[in-house]
Amino acid sequence: MRRLLASLLVVLGLLGASPAHAQSLPPEAAGAIDRAVVAAICESKLPGAVVAVGRRDSVSFARAYGYKALTPVRAPMAIDTVFDLASLTKPLATATSVMVLVDEGKLALDDPASKYLPELAVAGKDTITLRQLLTHTSGLAVDTPYSDYASGPDVALRNIALSRMRAAPGQAYSYSDVGFFVLGEIVRRVSGQSLDAFSKARLWDPLGMRDTGFLPSAEQRARAALTEPFDGAWMPGVVHDPRARLAGGVAGHAGLFGTAQDLVTYAQTMLSEGRHGEGRVLSAAVVRAMMAPHDVPGAVRALGWDVRSAHSTNRGTLLSPRAVGHGGYTGTSLWIDPEKDLFVVFLSNRVHPDGKGAVNPLAGRIADLAVGALHPDAGGSSQAVLTGIDVLADEGFARLRGAHVAVVTNASGRSRTGTRTIDLLRAAPGVTLTAIFAPEHGLGSDVDARVGDARDASTGLPVYSLYGERFDPTPESLAGVDTIVFDIQDAGSRYFTYSSTLKHMMQAAAARGLRFVVLDRPNPIGGVEVAGPVLAEGHASFVNHHALPVRHGMTMGELAMLFDADLHLGTKLEVVAMRGWRRASFYDETRLPWTNPSPNLRSVDEALLYDGVGLLEGTNLAVGRGTETPFEVVGAPFLDGDGLAAAMQSSGVRGATFAPVTFTPTSSRHRGKACSGVRITITDRRALDPVEMGLALALAIHRLSPSEWRVADLDGLVGDKGVVAAVAAGAPLPSIEAMWKDKLAAFRVKRDKYLLYK
Repeated sequence: MRRLLASLLVVLGLLGASPAHAQSLPPEAAGAIDRAVVAAICESKLPGAVVAVGRRDSVSFARAYGYKALTPVRAPMAIDTVFDLASLTKPLATATSVMVLVDEGKLALDDPASKYLPELAVAGKDTITLRQLLTHTSGLAVDTPYSDYASGPDVALRNIALSRMRAAPGQAYSYSDVGFFVLGEIVRRVSGQSLDAFSKARLWDPLGMRDTGFLPSAEQRARAALTEPFDGAWMPGVVHDPRARLAGGVAGHAGLFGTAQDLVTYAQTMLSEGRHGEGRVLSAAVVRAMMAPHDVPGAVRALGWDVRSAHSTNRGTLLSPRAVGHGGYTGTSLWIDPEKDLFVVFLSNRVHPDGKGAVNPLAGRIADLAVGALHPDAGGSSQAVLTGIDVLADEGFARLRGAHVAVVTNASGRSRTGTRTIDLLRAAPGVTLTAIFAPEHGLGSDVDARVGDARDASTGLPVYSLYGERFDPTPESLAGVDTIVFDIQDAGSRYFTYSSTLKHMMQAAAARGLRFVVLDRPNPIGGVEVAGPVLAEGHASFVNHHALPVRHGMTMGELAMLFDADLHLGTKLEVVAMRGWRRASFYDETRLPWTNPSPNLRSVDEALLYDGVGLLEGTNLAVGRGTETPFEVVGAPFLDGDGLAAAMQSSGVRGATFAPVTFTPTSSRHRGKACSGVRITITDRRALDPVEMGLALALAIHRLSPSEWRVADLDGLVGDKGVVAAVAAGAPLPSIEAMWKDKLAAFRVKRDKYLLYK
């Protein structure tokens, strides 16, 4: 078999290039890439390809395979073969040119496109923004008739303006060549130069990308890979896309040509946040904005780039959530992963000679082989659950070496052995721990009040409170910090404030260009079920801070990715994923030691009940704070516990029983007063819907004590006035739950894009 493979490689013209300073791929990984490409060539999925893999400062792998032409004359592929990049034009030329103009203040992403192209101010297109064009959510048609492009760009724009919209702006993701043609014309109008001339002057020439551009020269055409014949003739170096060809070869959606060597330069520039040598083509902030994820209906996109969508089948499975990339119809793709400091260039002419080739799975496989070789931990697994801090320690803290770190943590931030994350980071080789930040309840997770700044007794480091006078770090507290590490155990509820602190710290990191590393931990009440109303618009607060359902079913790492996409932060986000966690597991099924995440969540059952009983604590009810069983009891001096228990036993709520109880809280609501109510005992965690239970309690309490119980105060945590009004009206529980059915279903679809543990 090896002899056969070797002979195939010789026949197919394999060339190699690996700079002496590079961290080369291990021979087994390089051999696996060779075998994958050769097998695809033998199956006629492509005639040839060039593959390059590397980091911001080196090339680990660069090889050419097969042929750039099979007919009319067979010609071998070479490292410097010029390819029709097809839709890679969109991010490389068009989106990057737009971002250059954004950097200069000549364009604003949320301005309407009609500000720059007045002819678009018709037929519902006047509100389309540049951001929507860049993320394919403009609602414009996917494409328009070929004839529109043969009479020049102004005619094409006029016909686009008159074309029928697919959807209202911002309401749907629909991959659109038309949208990027429009962006190319915006670059031309605003800069006074064609997209060809502008991108050459502002991008390709400063970066030394000599073989990249529209309309290749005669010498470049001689090195070009063939695609398909046009009008019966083979025409190397002529754009394959018919609309771009009719537009004269220069268009915002297609027409760019380039080599693997040039794409390596571009990728390394993006990984270096716009730097190239001693110069810069984009500011670091604009590069981060360009690569920031955007949650769009059914997909995640960046500005000009794909992140995760139906079009990212060339992505592979092991790239990080921060990776951005794109493909081209002719058989090209580029993926750039800032978290893993990795790029993967795959260029082929899969449409030669008959348009029937297929390469996306191959490109994705190569990406996975590259990640597996350069990041062998990426696909790791373990029988025992290892949280993010355990994985980090298992790696020898390599990804933090050289970093000046501030850690956001509390008593729950511990390894499997019980060692504090603070102490592990303090002792980690090459890591400088400079500051500690603590969320609500303080560093010890034991304070049920506002918390002031302090000093950690063990390390002597300052502890800055994020739940005292401020919710955000001060510039002084982050002085000298280049990396923020977040390690806190969440409770799995929308209104548990640790996820709010996560978001605030991510915003601070993004604003300062700091790296943000989340050490992931299990959702203690499982990562499968989601429940309850999604926070309605206009209800945001520090407690209820994001459009999540009450039970979101996500880990902190997954929430961080969702926040980054929803807010377009462009955070230098890294999630150190757990190993061995199953979404269906409750925390005490992981064999990890339980540490109270707050003084009133002392068990998994209490965390689960918090999603339901917690809904009520904004009202004049006691929910067990100041007792030995927080959230396992609920009552008030004015309630009839016997009547409430009877009502709940007949409510149809599954997975729990309800018994009358009298208790006297020593703190919090109704302190020192005897309260009558119910004790809740979970009998089946997986059958219990805690939100349903909480609303069943609300309905029963309102029926029993309509004048004494302040039902309107439910809105503080329910986060939806319509739901509160339905409870106040005594609506049946099924009809109340139906009120959020559609939004919850939409959230499930959205959530799936960010799940790290399938």
